[in-house]
Amino acid sequence: MLDFARRLRLDTAGITMTTTALNSGACNRRAFLKSSLVIAAGSALSPRSWSQVAGANDAIRVGVVGLNGRGADHINEFAKLAGVRVVALCDVDRRVLDARAAKLPGVATYQDLRRLLDSREVDAISIATTNHWHSLATIWACQAGKDVYVEKPCSHNVFEGRQCVEAARKYRRIVQHGTQQRAGRGALWAALVRSGRYGRLLIAKGYCCKPRWSIGFKPVKAPPPELDFNLWLGPAPEQPFHENLVHYNWHWFWDFGNGDIGNQGVHEMDLARWAIGGTLPRSVISLGGRYVNEPDFKDQGQTPNQLVTILDFDGVLLLFETRGLVGRDPRYPQKVANELYFDAGVVRDGKFFPKGSTDGELLPDVATAVSEGGIFQNFIDCVRSRNAGKLAAPILEGHLSSACCHLGNISYRLAKARPFEKPADLGRDDVVGESIMTMLENTRAIGVDPARATLWVGPKLRFDPRRERFTGSQAATANRLLTREYRPPFVVPKKV
Repeated sequence: MLDFARRLRLDTAGITMTTTALNSGACNRRAFLKSSLVIAAGSALSPRSWSQVAGANDAIRVGVVGLNGRGADHINEFAKLAGVRVVALCDVDRRVLDARAAKLPGVATYQDLRRLLDSREVDAISIATTNHWHSLATIWACQAGKDVYVEKPCSHNVFEGRQCVEAARKYRRIVQHGTQQRAGRGALWAALVRSGRYGRLLIAKGYCCKPRWSIGFKPVKAPPPELDFNLWLGPAPEQPFHENLVHYNWHWFWDFGNGDIGNQGVHEMDLARWAIGGTLPRSVISLGGRYVNEPDFKDQGQTPNQLVTILDFDGVLLLFETRGLVGRDPRYPQKVANELYFDAGVVRDGKFFPKGSTDGELLPDVATAVSEGGIFQNFIDCVRSRNAGKLAAPILEGHLSSACCHLGNISYRLAKARPFEKPADLGRDDVVGESIMTMLENTRAIGVDPARATLWVGPKLRFDPRRERFTGSQAATANRLLTREYRPPFVVPKKV
């Protein structure tokens, strides 16, 4: 058998794969499938392959991948569940890996995910890596016969998310997305809309307003010896190391993260899209910028820390407000929330406010589906039952909500410089206009001089939800941002 470690050596030497074949994903996938006699059976695998428990009383063995932040929560959550054992840990940073492993005597440890996936002692993996690794890890795990819990966003771009959906279907894997509000009272939002109590839904709005101030500049240097930086980069382009990448600020660089709209924001984006009930929008436009209250208005980050995104779902708007310059001025506090605007009024802060009234009414008691034990228990229950239809946050829903974040970023990345004022051609709707003005006023309040600042206004991009492709005059440019060039051998395949 050709295991992952040996395949890596062959790939690096250029013996088995050409760049063309890798970009198509075909050669990469063939080499992967050869790595296991079980996987070589392909779709002939039964739902209870060797990676599945033999009976309801057998322990499900979980490997957690990515341990520095959210991964620690994954370990703790699985440790609480009856009939579940965390048997393997994986992280590219040996220092982090050893520190976590010290608390779990006997656990297997890996720096390279491919080594873990070769193990028959692991039934499922839980992924809490950097965003740019989420999809490739998910696809490889499905191909290796493992079930998957993957953190949000499930993808770094739209193409990757769709490939995760296809891999879960083809290999009949249970794949849960880490939008945990779907396992709890988040279902209330969709239920309120379906009830028809407040009339027609006009706007579903999400807020992601968390303090995301300047990260400054870190010099290029050699990576620390405990970090396998080549593995950390994975699918991303080759580039030098600096300390604003590892371990958190990668969120604010396009090669690795998706800004706060794709970080915290994907949770609220998911609730907003769930309320609308749609798949993907017909159009998207974003405006904002990256601002700091320092003389040169710059830091090392790339993604916007102030952003308003408007997605049109056949007349129902999904409005998203991402503001990172909050928490210092009492007029602009932290805020992570959702609102629903109906014909009859607005739902916010757990109450309904009729039009023209400042007195809130308690929300009605509408039937909602809540998963007993939360999203991790729901995942384990579905692993046991082999019933993906019972997942609280199935990978398809994760893909669609993540894609909405990516679409907003694509419009922003194609933006042009405009004066720092509300564009005359935007914000005709009062709610949209208020969001734009709040973003501008919040930015001024922290000391950014509007005379020196630029507002970056993206194009309004038309989108075909069925084909998951942009249409119209700017389609060619925008469609290139639906995917990326991958660095061999870490290639997200076109055919899973």
